[in-house]
Amino acid sequence: MTGKITYDAVVKATVNTIKEAETLLPDDVIKALETAKENESSDVARSQIEAILKNIEIAGNNSIPLCQDTGILIFYVDIGRDLHIDFDLKGAILEATRIATQQVPLRPNAVDPLSRSNSNDNTGEGLPDIKYDFVEGKQLKITVAPKGAGSENMSVLKMMNPTELKSIDDFIVETVLNAGGRPCPPVIVGVGIGGSFDKAARLAKSSLLRTVNDMNDEEKTILARINSLGIGPMGLGGDTTALAVHLNTSHCHTASLPVAINIQCWANRHASVILGGEE
Repeated sequence: MTGKITYDAVVKATVNTIKEAETLLPDDVIKALETAKENESSDVARSQIEAILKNIEIAGNNSIPLCQDTGILIFYVDIGRDLHIDFDLKGAILEATRIATQQVPLRPNAVDPLSRSNSNDNTGEGLPDIKYDFVEGKQLKITVAPKGAGSENMSVLKMMNPTELKSIDDFIVETVLNAGGRPCPPVIVGVGIGGSFDKAARLAKSSLLRTVNDMNDEEKTILARINSLGIGPMGLGGDTTALAVHLNTSHCHTASLPVAINIQCWANRHASVILGGEE
């Protein structure tokens, strides 16, 4: 989408992007599931992946959410340095979230952490979670990544000692083992190493946006270890416990080694829209 970026344009585009993320799974995730089905030696495991793929097909054909847990919405917003925005960008994203809650529809998931009072529109103090970054150019890119509680609740963060560097792989595998079938495997394992206490978690979550098969040798080695656990699709046994392992790193304090693991279920939902550009 090119031309002048307006409040209304951002609201409309964001609503459409939320709907896309909730109802359509990215092609790379679907292909990874199809490959996993072909490679499965367990009939039970294969039947589970077939059910997942059928679920994806039905959701896409009928424009309905892939999962009853439509999650909380995580936004990644890239703002071009040469772009002039003269309206409330955050307000536009919040309004789009409220509209999408009614139109998609989304399950109202945003509650006060103490009173558990539900806002009923997926907004509230600190939600949706919006992360801003400045990039080159005149464009505005908005990515939404819905995150369900089943997988989110299996995530962990550990402030390791620098001397424990060789224990990171074991920590990742142990975390997936302890999660078992609860995060709806086959999962994607996002790992953030370094930074600070909070940045490690952000690194882990953002790694889930990478293309599924975009893995280096170290990540593939960890993936093989995870898949040897035999947890399998939906925790019923099989060869495919995870589709991918993605490690994101950052420099950190000389005395620290933060490691965060953010597990994602098979429904690795995300979608993006780009607005603006050359007029």
